[in-house]
Amino acid sequence: MAPDANDLSLGVTEFVTLLNQTFDFAYPSLLITGELANLRVSKNKWVYFDLKDASSRVKFFGNVYQLPGPLEDGMLLKVRGAPRLHNQYGFSVTVQSMQPTGEGTIKRAAELLQAKLQTEGLFEISRKRQLPYPPQSVGLITSGQSAAYADFIKIINARWTGINILHIDVQVQGEVAPQQVVSAIDQFNALAEPPEVLVIIRGGGSPEDLAAFSTEQVTRAVAASRVPTLVAIGHEVDVSLAELAADVRASTPSNAAELLVPDRQTVLQQLQVARQQFEQQGRVLVRDARRQLAETTTALQSATLQKIDHQRHHIETTRKLMAALNPSFILKRGYAIVRQDGHVLRSATSYKPNHAVNVTLSDGTITIPAVN
Repeated sequence: MAPDANDLSLGVTEFVTLLNQTFDFAYPSLLITGELANLRVSKNKWVYFDLKDASSRVKFFGNVYQLPGPLEDGMLLKVRGAPRLHNQYGFSVTVQSMQPTGEGTIKRAAELLQAKLQTEGLFEISRKRQLPYPPQSVGLITSGQSAAYADFIKIINARWTGINILHIDVQVQGEVAPQQVVSAIDQFNALAEPPEVLVIIRGGGSPEDLAAFSTEQVTRAVAASRVPTLVAIGHEVDVSLAELAADVRASTPSNAAELLVPDRQTVLQQLQVARQQFEQQGRVLVRDARRQLAETTTALQSATLQKIDHQRHHIETTRKLMAALNPSFILKRGYAIVRQDGHVLRSATSYKPNHAVNVTLSDGTITIPAVN
């Protein structure tokens, strides 16, 4: 059969180049969903795997940094990539992003990643930091168009005032969500004066909607933040890995606002009660102090009077004793003091007949001449 005049005649390399140019123009990015098979990592850097369905299988190539976390064959993946014909290894899809899809796969992927990070200690209670209460500045990471954002701002403003809220708008689901959340965390941490708390919130949704917050990139970024973190993803029953890695987990975005600041009406009521209690305690203290002062005054007066009476009694007793011992008092009772040669005679044996004797009585002295 003669060749058609319109047929292209190409060498192998030319064919590969032409086909890749066609792919770049027509299909620069494709989103392909399939079951993971033949997953392997080479040199701890490159990732090779297949996606398959009931009829077909396609090879994929990427790097380990694109992995959302630990994976295993049989999981359902959604992979964005660019088709490429390699001049030596044939056709494959170069991975641009990848994420688990389907409730079962998402749950299993989260379990594998949780076990991995648990062994590294990312969820340990000892790592948790206390949040300032209330903070003066908050870094908020969420979608600015979401109900979670509106509820958080509404409750914060209703409960407290004077909080500076810095917001970075991010997508909270889909392919780009993990990288945008990680970038926002990095931006806040890089500020010269970062906020006192990072708040990451998202409302409820399907497991696939919430999957971005159980990826390895986001979980590690939350754990590594030098600014304390408060994370609330979905409803109370939804628990993401980012919440487990956070310093504080809230059950919902509204609960995050409630945990972050007190209710000013409650605080005012508490202050009013405290003021009343303080005033009542003050009155009790003054009353008790007055009673104690009166009791002390009475006790001092009684003790003083007792002391005075005691001293009076002591003085009177001393006076009587001194009076009883006064020689003049004794002389009045008929006693006399006999002296000879200036010395008091206390014994008859001391008397000298040839010396004068002086006898002192109560009203004078008699001198008895010496006996020769």
